[in-house]
Amino acid sequence: MNQKHSGDIAVITGAASGIGYSVAHHFATRGARVIGVDLSDRVVELMPALPGDSHLGIARDLTDPDAAAEIISQTVGSVGTPTILVNSAGVALLDSAIDVPPNRWRTTIDVNLSATFYMAQAAGRAMLAARYGRIINLASQAAVIGLDQHAAYAASKAAIIGLTRVLSKEWAPSGVTVNAVSPTVVETPLGKAAWAGEKGERAKAEIPVGRFAQPEEIASLIGYLASEDAAMITGTNVLVDGGRTSV
Repeated sequence: MNQKHSGDIAVITGAASGIGYSVAHHFATRGARVIGVDLSDRVVELMPALPGDSHLGIARDLTDPDAAAEIISQTVGSVGTPTILVNSAGVALLDSAIDVPPNRWRTTIDVNLSATFYMAQAAGRAMLAARYGRIINLASQAAVIGLDQHAAYAASKAAIIGLTRVLSKEWAPSGVTVNAVSPTVVETPLGKAAWAGEKGERAKAEIPVGRFAQPEEIASLIGYLASEDAAMITGTNVLVDGGRTSV
């Protein structure tokens, strides 16, 4: 899929690394203005270095309920109303269910779910007023299958799918689509480190295509869902898992 995004204004969270950075690069190379948001200060330098002009990096803690509205306000004031929001920021704190400490549960829910909602709500207000928008939320295959040590993570990602369906129903009449993308393990630097060795080989053996996903594959799908061509797709959770959940 080689979608063009000239004229789009894309707000992307988790943009300093991993899937978020790949998504930011994907949109930048296709003509969009990118507003990258991340907890890491690195995003301030990384975004202007993307292909194209007028990209902006914003370092913010998205678990702050006020951050989302301020980010969207800054975006509108700097470059205009966002046409695309990609909620890619997230954490994966893995513990057996019996051992999940309250602080790690809260962090997982705050970062993965609450921050996604705050950003969707803030961007949604601007998009509804403009009567156009594309919101894509990163969920996970862990939302639909059981994985060891993923209780908090799976709960947060399953909730994102439920949230996506509600928002899609409420906002479709105003031209705003909302979809979720659920990858298997993605070979970002963090993914490679977390799934190295025998653990990774066992996981690959459970995937019919025999490998993990590449960041660019996820970015390409998101690019399509964010395009005008995908106007009839909303409320959907798209699995990118090489057939894993069909086994």
